Amino acid sequence: MAETQILAAESRERVGKGTARAARRTGKIPAIIYGNKEAPLSVAIEAKLINKALETPGFYTSLIDIEVDGTKHRVLPRDTQIHPVTGAPLHVDFLRFDPNRRVTVEVPVNFINDREAPGIVRGGLINVVRHVVEVNCSAANIPDEFEIDLTGLDIGDSIHAESVTLPEGVEFTITDRDFTIATIAPPTVMQSEETTTEGDETEDGTEPDAGGSANQREE
Repeated sequence: MAETQILAAESRERVGKGTARAARRTGKIPAIIYGNKEAPLSVAIEAKLINKALETPGFYTSLIDIEVDGTKHRVLPRDTQIHPVTGAPLHVDFLRFDPNRRVTVEVPVNFINDREAPGIVRGGLINVVRHVVEVNCSAANIPDEFEIDLTGLDIGDSIHAESVTLPEGVEFTITDRDFTIATIAPPTVMQSEETTTEGDETEDGTEPDAGGSANQREE
């Protein structure tokens, strides 16, 4: 897993839509910390910190220490409510960390060695079917990403789940089939042989007209 991030937060004694709106007006995002059979803890975090964290690759697979009144709460991000128009975060849910708890998370896929793939060298494209894959594992053993080697792949080849090496204790949530992650697709525009050269001239050096003759003649 990636290095643990630290987010400063302040506790929210009152909860509800009105209090949440008031927090957003002051540049903070309401959030809740729950789990481990403890009472939920409502907090508010600076919007700029939440926005920066959300932009960090692997946010939902990273452990975070939320510091509230001098106490650190180790958590795993679980869900973010997003404004349907502005795209701004409205609320974040954090699950208290338990190394023995198994969780379901989406892990990003990273493709490497594309220059070693004959199909891509010849103009083919990576058609990504799944940018992330869903796995089930312990909270202490969440992979940062899965690297998929494209070496030797040609146009028409596919990358399936069976080609991914899973760490011990990590399982795909889809177990009933060998699902496709990506394929090497042919170029979207195929080049064809040109039968004529742009700007061809006639033997006497003049450009042909629409009728194919070099000069107009009267009958």
